[in-house]
Amino acid sequence: MTAGLAQIAQPFQFDRLQQMVVVNHAVGRLLLACALGGLVGLEREMNRKAAGVRTNLLICMGCAFFTLLSAVLAGDSNPDKGRVASNIVQGIGFLGAGLILHNKSRVSGLTSAASVFVVASIGMACGAGLYLAAAAATAIVIVALELVGFLERRANLKTYSLVYEARGADCTLMLSSILDAMDKAGQRLAEVVHDSIGGLQRVSFTIIASNRQHERLRGKLTAEPSIDKLLTFRDPEED
Repeated sequence: MTAGLAQIAQPFQFDRLQQMVVVNHAVGRLLLACALGGLVGLEREMNRKAAGVRTNLLICMGCAFFTLLSAVLAGDSNPDKGRVASNIVQGIGFLGAGLILHNKSRVSGLTSAASVFVVASIGMACGAGLYLAAAAATAIVIVALELVGFLERRANLKTYSLVYEARGADCTLMLSSILDAMDKAGQRLAEVVHDSIGGLQRVSFTIIASNRQHERLRGKLTAEPSIDKLLTFRDPEED
């Protein structure tokens, strides 16, 4: 008891105060990395991508923490403070490669892989204390993902896949109408899936085209008398 009171009564040591300041700075950098990574992940989550809020948040915080640890583990006597941090790029490269899928005639996941790569750099900036640069990079990433993607679709610069689902009473007539509409639109019909639910026939197929081409094809298919209802869905593998 006396020893405990004597320890409390001792003057506050500068080394301990310095350590608390360093810890507070580190925690602040990690929390900022979590917030910025979570913002990018929120945009990805809203677009139903594989790398969502938790993935981007953890990547950003992990890179920030590795950047902090790089200087600590190197020590004061070692001039090479970035040895651990330099390996982050390689690790993120392997993680990004796992998001890229080659499916049939197209490659998907490139944007998700690129967003993971840039989120890692944002985390490293947070770990290095470059708060404004990290915040600016986050804003640029979100604008690029949302606004630029919207402009690409509006200007018909980017093709994307849609899953079409036609519903009607006669599957043969629907397939004939779909094939005729596809021929007029200059599109190839491949890998059609059809099934029946009671008296309702359903035909599904995937088309890769620009926004204007999708609108034209939708108009042609909707006008077909054999198709009672036409639905379109974004391909979950589309990036």
